[in-house]
Amino acid sequence: MLVSSPDPVIDANLAIALEALLTEHSVTRAAARLHTSPAAMSRNLARLRRILQDPLLVRAGQTMVPTPRAQALREEAVSVVRSLGALLSPGASVDPAGLRSTFTIQAADLVGAALAPGLLQLARREAPGVSFRIRAEEFEAGPALRDGRIDLEIGSIDHVDPETRVDELVDLRMVAAVRPGHPLTEGTLTPARLAAAEHVSVSRRGRFTGPLDTALAEHNLQRRVSVVLPSHLAAMTLAARSDIVCLVPAALPGAAPSPLTHDAGALGLHLLEIPLALPPVTIGMAWHPRHTADGAHRWLRDTVRRTLCAPTEASG
Repeated sequence: MLVSSPDPVIDANLAIALEALLTEHSVTRAAARLHTSPAAMSRNLARLRRILQDPLLVRAGQTMVPTPRAQALREEAVSVVRSLGALLSPGASVDPAGLRSTFTIQAADLVGAALAPGLLQLARREAPGVSFRIRAEEFEAGPALRDGRIDLEIGSIDHVDPETRVDELVDLRMVAAVRPGHPLTEGTLTPARLAAAEHVSVSRRGRFTGPLDTALAEHNLQRRVSVVLPSHLAAMTLAARSDIVCLVPAALPGAAPSPLTHDAGALGLHLLEIPLALPPVTIGMAWHPRHTADGAHRWLRDTVRRTLCAPTEASG
């Protein structure tokens, strides 16, 4: 230990001053090293002498030499200051190649299906020791993020928790998806024709209505929702096998294609522009602030961002 008197109080600055004095053997040089005045360093030395009950440095001609106690303390003082520097320095960047982690992400099935290929490709390239657990939207995100059951929530972030950090990733629009040869693929798609078709709604809470119904109501129109499913992928599969219309998120005009539309293409669905003004869908990610500066979590967030916002890079 650096102290021997009962219950001494040594702050970090005094420990740093001790290391400088024991290294430089000079009040003047120690002061210059720490960018302070010789008078202030002399006061530090006097305080250290009282606490340690040892003169530490004594004059020998034109120089000062350490006492045996000072010589014994020097290596420990250097170690303490080094530890303080590590403790108080910003978090070091993480080498993804050295990560051995499993990240738990909560997302809707369509978002999870769109994310998984890009996440895996980037992980194989950059962080082969990382694996992902993608959970359905089964937890209330705020408490689940707080207690560590999930590391990241991705999707349409509609909850407001003061402590939750949210980063918006991409804005999308909703389009109508139908099977090849569906009657809506012929001729001009009007609000009336869209409303007259048979629809599937996607809702974990079993809701039959949404923004499309609000937009149709402004035209005195009402659509028929024949079935409500909790899964976007199930709704798209149903649309591919019947005359049911489902809604699919797609990139805004002029933007790069969104990976959230890939599964609709794989099922052979035709995407039709909806002739109504619908609000955009914002996909974001939410996390607990304790992870903000963590290097591994920063890599996770960056990887999600590259997968959803720059899919060509993720798949290259």
